[in-house]
Amino acid sequence: MRISFDLDEVLFVDPHTYRTEKELRFPLNKVYRERLREGTVRLIHQLQIEGFEVWVYTSSFRPQAYIQGLFRHYGVHFDQIVNAERHLKEVQRDRLQPLPQKLPNHYHIALHIDDEDVVVQNGRIYGFEVLQIDEPDDEWVEKVLTAARRIRSRGIS
Repeated sequence: MRISFDLDEVLFVDPHTYRTEKELRFPLNKVYRERLREGTVRLIHQLQIEGFEVWVYTSSFRPQAYIQGLFRHYGVHFDQIVNAERHLKEVQRDRLQPLPQKLPNHYHIALHIDDEDVVVQNGRIYGFEVLQIDEPDDEWVEKVLTAARRIRSRGIS
C-alpha cells in the first residue's frame, strides 16, 4: 500500500511554530534550509517497517535529487517522489482541462497526507483519501499511523 506526503507545512515546517527534528550540521544546513517536523523520521521508518511504500507528492518544483539528498542526511529513503514537474508531465500531460495540483489515485496512492483544504476537497471530488495535517500537533505521527492502518485493514490499495 502506498502513502504519500506533501512537503510544505506537512514535513517541512517553520521551526518558530513547530517542534522540529534536529537541524543538519554545517555546511549541510546551508544547503538544505528546510526543517523537518518532529517525528518525521520515526514515522517514515515505522511505515516502511510495516510494509507501506512511502512517497512524496508535492506541488513544489524542488528537484527530486534535492529532496532525496535532504532526506538521505536524516536516514530516510522514499520509494518515489512526485514533484510539480513530474505531475505536469505524467498526470496533466496534454490535457486542455486543468486537473488538480495533486491526483494521488493516478499513482495508486491509498492515502495522501496534506495540509491544504483544497486537496481535501479534491479528494472528495476525485475519489482519493486524504488525511489533513495542518497545524502543530503532538499526536500527528499516531494520527497518520492510525489512518494508514485503518485503510490497509479495509483492503484499499
